[in-house]
Amino acid sequence: MKMKLALLFSSKQGMARALGAYLYDDKMDESEEPPPDLLAECDSDETIKAVQQALERYHRVIPIEADELAYIRLLKEKPDLVFNMAERLFGPNRESHIPTICEILNIPYTGSDPLTLGLCLDKARAKEILAYHRIPTPPFRVVDDENDLPAAITYPCIVKPLYEGSSKGIKNDSVVFNRKELKKKVGEIKNLYEQPAIVEKFLDGREFTVGVLGNYPELEVLPIVEIDHSQLPAGARPIYSYEAKWLWDTPDKPLDIFRCPAEITSSLQRKIEQIIVKTCRLFRIRDWARIDVRLDDRGEPNIIEINPLPGVLPRPEDNSCLPKAARAAGYTYEQLINRVVVEAARRYGLLQKSATTEANVFSTGNEGDHGRG
Repeated sequence: MKMKLALLFSSKQGMARALGAYLYDDKMDESEEPPPDLLAECDSDETIKAVQQALERYHRVIPIEADELAYIRLLKEKPDLVFNMAERLFGPNRESHIPTICEILNIPYTGSDPLTLGLCLDKARAKEILAYHRIPTPPFRVVDDENDLPAAITYPCIVKPLYEGSSKGIKNDSVVFNRKELKKKVGEIKNLYEQPAIVEKFLDGREFTVGVLGNYPELEVLPIVEIDHSQLPAGARPIYSYEAKWLWDTPDKPLDIFRCPAEITSSLQRKIEQIIVKTCRLFRIRDWARIDVRLDDRGEPNIIEINPLPGVLPRPEDNSCLPKAARAAGYTYEQLINRVVVEAARRYGLLQKSATTEANVFSTGNEGDHGRG
């Protein structure tokens, strides 16, 4: 039996309209301009169409923009399940908006709950929880203002907006080496993003990102992706910056920056997978996620960021890391998207409606074990 699915997304066009209303309401000074990467987390029409087509293989799909009318549309449609990929645009809790609406309306939805999404988007809160539970993460400070810098800072450090994703606000000059550079970056974040900065010890070891599917204890850790900094342009900082993700890496001239599966020892692989599973259990990650890891000067893996609402650009040349890892595990893009539906359906006891989907999603290209963690 097909389920009635609502696909909730934040399109670039839809969120641009929201931005226009924001500017129209005089919430920004006329002399101010929004940051150039403001819409970086929003979904392209290509991605929305690809996800919709994947879901339509097994279900009836209703596409819904995650705008101010989303509540009314969900109330009217009463779907069996919401496939949530909506980032929204404003505020530190923006990724929690649609799951909160779903909980108000008692509609099942894919992915993590509002608390998990909010905690993971706030980098400081996520790192406080990691540190408390002795999961390695770089030391950090939150700085509200460029004129209130901490006296003791160890350089180099990396400066990021406190609650952004998709490398927003993380540029090639975000790694700073002295107080002058630090003050400049904190001021830039405060002015452009209207939020505090998180100043984090910079780890210059190897960098990885790890995709996860399922729910603890039945977690599947996908093949580890390494970000090869040697492939960045000459003189670039060894970080996956906004420039690396959106400017230097283009469909017609892609950066050969990813290695999947990563060429690492079995010992390092086990260490990475162990802290990934601990992190997913600790934050109650549901259905899917992508978690960023970096090695410290002792070669130990540290959690850098947790992404419980991962990007899923459909084309291989787009270098979207979760689909890349899924392909390495033997999944097609369609199977990846529908695996998330199956995991959510299991959680909510909807398998009687999705049993056909579960049987069909994994009927080709996925035989055998995929490294359950």
